[in-house]
Amino acid sequence: MEVVILDTGCANLASVAYAVKRLGYNPVVSRDPDIVLRSDKLFLPGVGSASAAMKILNERELIPLIKACTQPVLGICLGMQLLAKSSEEGSTDTLGIIDAPIKQMKADNLPLPHMGWNNVNPLAGHHLFRGIEDGAYFYFVHGYAMPVCSATIAHSTYGEPFTAAVQQDNFFGVQFHPERSGQAGAQLLKNFLEM
Repeated sequence: MEVVILDTGCANLASVAYAVKRLGYNPVVSRDPDIVLRSDKLFLPGVGSASAAMKILNERELIPLIKACTQPVLGICLGMQLLAKSSEEGSTDTLGIIDAPIKQMKADNLPLPHMGWNNVNPLAGHHLFRGIEDGAYFYFVHGYAMPVCSATIAHSTYGEPFTAAVQQDNFFGVQFHPERSGQAGAQLLKNFLEM
């Protein structure tokens, strides 16, 4: 199976690659259109701000390439946020694959960014969360989030509920870092790779 991690220029690609390798796969880091489009599974990782990431994706001509993908794609952290239609972080348009915005979190008196372990509640029976107990803990680092919407497949709460995982057609996204989330994260990556 061809597993590709998209070389977005705005992510810690090594940690995702290592987590995938631990599951017995040999991922390739690339932004070559032929390699990306030929892949069976594609990871879209991202860290940093949405506006800076969209600028890099535009410079690397990756926006039409991502939108052309028909295989399962998993956006991680900022990679998930980029699937939305817009982000308040830098007031920027994002990929527009999911018809929902990314908003600054309102966490009451809790510190921002939301950083650390939090429990995630998936939709019953969703394949991405197969073998993961309801309320399992995953590792988050973010100050912006997608509100719960029609594409939400799991939510979490930090001050208020937010989307922890999302699906629109062949595009999946997780707000947390599965590669830093122990056994639950490894199981989620395995589920995605075995879809």
